[in-house]
Amino acid sequence: MITRRLIASAPLVVLAPSLALAAAAPAFTARDIDGKTRSLAEFKGKTVVLEWVNEGCPYVKKHYSGNMQGLQQAATADGVVWLSVASSAPGKQGYFADGAQARTWMSAKGAKPTTLLLDPEGVVATAYKAKTTPHMYVIDPAGQLVYQGAIDDKPSNKVEDIATAKNYVAAALSDLKAGRKVAVPASQPYGCAVKYKDA
Repeated sequence: MITRRLIASAPLVVLAPSLALAAAAPAFTARDIDGKTRSLAEFKGKTVVLEWVNEGCPYVKKHYSGNMQGLQQAATADGVVWLSVASSAPGKQGYFADGAQARTWMSAKGAKPTTLLLDPEGVVATAYKAKTTPHMYVIDPAGQLVYQGAIDDKPSNKVEDIATAKNYVAAALSDLKAGRKVAVPASQPYGCAVKYKDA
């Protein structure tokens, strides 16, 4: 069931998570901003974060006010592989024509992921049933999906809400690092709809 409402004239989409938890994360291959083919398999043995991004989405802009970059930097410094994924189709908001365009945006924002994957055909997004930007997934070193959903518990596009939000991704990564079961394995993702080519 999809709930749509307007917050500060920005479209909000909230959907229930739909992939099986504690099961193998869907395999994928995709080109990164350097033109290199990357796959989930190459990161076996590492914790992986997938983050769906659309540079024009107000909810993405909220978190790229510094919150997302801080998370990326802390996670990658801890050995986590952070893959941002741009699945906007050609001609739609958030589409990157090539790696250079994506790199320019990343540089302007000070983004710190391991790399950004270009998925204009929506292949990776479809495999993960990604619905929103941002939409977050955490995969453990065994390749199992241990978290999916929102970045936090404040479904707004207001930067000031970040300070009082519970960050589900940071919490999941802390649980994994401590050898604990992820306390909150799923939440309702929120943000702009992923701009699939057929949408």
